[in-house]
Amino acid sequence: MNKTEVKTGTSAPIRKSIEVNLSVEKAFDLFTNGLTTWWPLKTHSVGDENAQSCTFESWLGGRIYETMKDGVQSEWGRVLAWDPPRSFTISWYPGRDAGTMQEVEMTFNAISRGTRVDLLHRGWERLGELSSKTRAGYDTGWDFVLGKFVERAGA
Repeated sequence: MNKTEVKTGTSAPIRKSIEVNLSVEKAFDLFTNGLTTWWPLKTHSVGDENAQSCTFESWLGGRIYETMKDGVQSEWGRVLAWDPPRSFTISWYPGRDAGTMQEVEMTFNAISRGTRVDLLHRGWERLGELSSKTRAGYDTGWDFVLGKFVERAGA
């Protein structure tokens, strides 16, 4: 990002980094194909207690969605860029119209102890007046969600 792209306030991207003791390939696979094994559906989903599973269709254009106990699906986003096992970018609009989407970019880089996973969540301005409140929730929410990924990666 060059200096002219730096944003401040409620439209600033959220950036998070974690480290896991897995190879890049295994970390990428767990994050995508293993999503339903670690994502905290009861607290971070559209259906809350009614959510049964979540799916990451691991290809360009694939969907990320949750399935409720009654079989109804709720789309969270779509795969916009796909470069396994290095990175992917998805649109992100769980429970909302796709026109309000943000983008979540995930990168996976080898480090001496395994893999560093970096998250960049951008595009808050598309939410208009809801931008500030929604961004604040995601800023802490991603810490919790990524913590669940770290727990699963260490299991």
